[in-house]
Amino acid sequence: MTPFDPGLQPERTALTWRRAALSLTIGSLACGRLLEPAVGGIAWLLAVVGVALGAGLLLAASRRAALIDRTLHTYGDLASGPGAGLLATVAVVAVLVGVVGLVVIVRLAVGGR
Repeated sequence: MTPFDPGLQPERTALTWRRAALSLTIGSLACGRLLEPAVGGIAWLLAVVGVALGAGLLLAASRRAALIDRTLHTYGDLASGPGAGLLATVAVVAVLVGVVGLVVIVRLAVGGR
């Protein structure tokens, strides 16, 4: 077993997850503001859901970073660390949000004609 290298990679990874959560939150608020004229109050409901998802992602990423740090200091590697559950969850939610977005855009395009 090789000793744990306390380089900056775990910190960069944690910062990347935080940046993703912040981007989701800001993007949701911007979409709420931009979609309000087209869909009304539903836009702000969707923005609130996006902000909640961003907060959840931030919480999950913070817990994951702490778990990775503990695992690296205890075992020296991530063989017994967290799996890819957070990544899989984010990917599934992103696909679902994309599909819902496409449905909304198609409905607006068809309804606008």
